[in-house]
Amino acid sequence: MDKLQQYRQIIRQTLAEQAHPYSYSKDVETEIICDTEHDHYQLAYVGWEEQQRIFSLILHFDIKDGKIWIQYNGTETAIAQVLRDRGVPAYDIVLGFHSPFKRQFSGYAVS
Repeated sequence: MDKLQQYRQIIRQTLAEQAHPYSYSKDVETEIICDTEHDHYQLAYVGWEEQQRIFSLILHFDIKDGKIWIQYNGTETAIAQVLRDRGVPAYDIVLGFHSPFKRQFSGYAVS
């Protein structure tokens, strides 16, 4: 399996493991969104809780130039470490939610 396919599979597995039912309303769906053509991947809650609209992004990954960009992590899980544990080297993980200046101190890729 080539690296891109492997990274897509790792991201899908990570999203599936982090996808928990929304506990406050049965009318809110947990959605895993995988755009493999453009390599954008998200986990979100979407729906209604009584009269309030719920749209909550939980995780967002992109694959750019052969690297996994963690664009958003709304979990308490150290997602970059999860990726490392699944075989993604630190030099192929970008913490996109940090500024470019701050990334140089993260131990992960700058871009």
